[in-house]
Amino acid sequence: MNISTGRFGPLLAGAMAAFAVTAAAVDADAQEPKRGGTAIIQMKGEQRILNPALRASTGVYYITGKIVEPLIDKSYDGYEPVLATEWSSSEDGLEITFKLREGVKWHDGEDFTCDDVSFTAMNMWKELLNYSTTLQQNLEAVDCPDPHTAVFKYSKPMPMDLMLAAMPDLGHPMPAHLYEGTDILKNEHNTAPVGTGPFKFVEYQRGQYVIAERNDDYWRGEEYPYLDRIVWRFITDSSAAAAALEAGEVHESGFIGVSMADVERLSEDDRFDVGTKGYENNVAHSTVEFNHRNPILADLKVRQAIYHALDIDAAIETIMRGYAKPGRGPVPSTGGANYTDDVPTYPFDIEKAKAMLDEAGYPAGDDGVRFKLRHRPAPWGEYTQLWAEFYAQSLKKVGIDVEILTNDAPGFLTGVYRDHDFDTANGWHQFRADPAVSTMVWLRSGSPNGTPWTNQFGWQSDEVDAMIDAAASELDPEKRAEMYHELQRISMAELPVIFAIEHPFISVTSKKLINHHNTPRWNSSSWYDLWLDQ
Repeated sequence: MNISTGRFGPLLAGAMAAFAVTAAAVDADAQEPKRGGTAIIQMKGEQRILNPALRASTGVYYITGKIVEPLIDKSYDGYEPVLATEWSSSEDGLEITFKLREGVKWHDGEDFTCDDVSFTAMNMWKELLNYSTTLQQNLEAVDCPDPHTAVFKYSKPMPMDLMLAAMPDLGHPMPAHLYEGTDILKNEHNTAPVGTGPFKFVEYQRGQYVIAERNDDYWRGEEYPYLDRIVWRFITDSSAAAAALEAGEVHESGFIGVSMADVERLSEDDRFDVGTKGYENNVAHSTVEFNHRNPILADLKVRQAIYHALDIDAAIETIMRGYAKPGRGPVPSTGGANYTDDVPTYPFDIEKAKAMLDEAGYPAGDDGVRFKLRHRPAPWGEYTQLWAEFYAQSLKKVGIDVEILTNDAPGFLTGVYRDHDFDTANGWHQFRADPAVSTMVWLRSGSPNGTPWTNQFGWQSDEVDAMIDAAASELDPEKRAEMYHELQRISMAELPVIFAIEHPFISVTSKKLINHHNTPRWNSSSWYDLWLDQ
């Protein structure tokens, strides 16, 4: 069996390495890499944007991370130079300098230079990239003293540790010469990306597949990449995805792309490695999101009652098969010093939930219904749909009638984050190494309307905004951690969003793929050293 019998507690204690038996990675040490072949990857959703400087998302990185590279990536040994080779900070934290790799070319043959970094940082990272608009709000300029030096200048200190944590996900330069003078959001290269990575974009057939082929001019040298091409197939049905894996038509299903029942079943199949290794930088929260424009949901007592109506432990066992634990706000237990469990909690208590709804002025009618909600589940796989059904069934028991509105990925993102056409929603949201890199955007107001996975909920707190801004520029790690502890407590007290559970992701990977899951953000990384044993 390739998944250990331990569940989420041992996984956290063991840096989430305990579940995976990485036979393929062990074999890689003793085998000579084979060149050629096509890796076929299942995608369970389609976002229609392939520009990681516009949308920070696993659905983007899973594809485009092989085409477009960041300045810095994360390995198990620490931060790894990619397009940046060196970095340093001024003592006051107001300047961060990156030395850029020389001799790197974009896939169209143009040179990669500081101009690309400067243009992307000021026009995409700062203005448009969902998680990054808050992170880079104090960025004033990116100077280019020479073609291979980029100097980021801030009006308030930028902690170096925070910048490093951000760069693997929020540090992808795009080619300035293809974006300058265009409408960035409508640029054709958002769906046909030009990068510097080991694979070149070839074709995108909506609803069917994306193809990328070997970059013969890759800067790491002619040895890399080993694969000839990668094909990402859009298979939204989890049963069909499991069947494709078993038939050898797909080599990898990541981010819980098959049902949890199939995860457990395929873990008994010696042809596959099944586990959470390679996701250490991508722990997620399953969330319940409220539209505070609805006066019912603007009432804190109602939100607290909804939390009490949710049997989180039962959901973890039945939906997640134990591969999760209760959430404690926007920082997960893997958040290190920035996490605290000293926060308000809401134990499952149906009678208390009913009493609180009565107190809030929403008694049950003759039909037993107090009020109705329209709920949008994210289409990120079977378990997000199951969470929606669990949520609706739970609230029915306390007299709240929930209508589930199913939609594809663009429909969900538009309905929740642009049109705000929902009462409640559920999905998952990743924690990316540091609170300021990711989860704080769910609390900080001011993100442009329509920006996915940001605070588009109609909830705003001057106190929380100020605390988030202060924590993002605090250079003392202990003071910064205390700020995040207080933000956790406020989040759990005010419940702008319910961070219901935290969980790792799980991959099912054919053992024909060698060198898989060898970094803590492997599914989002470049796969330059991945090879196929066939």
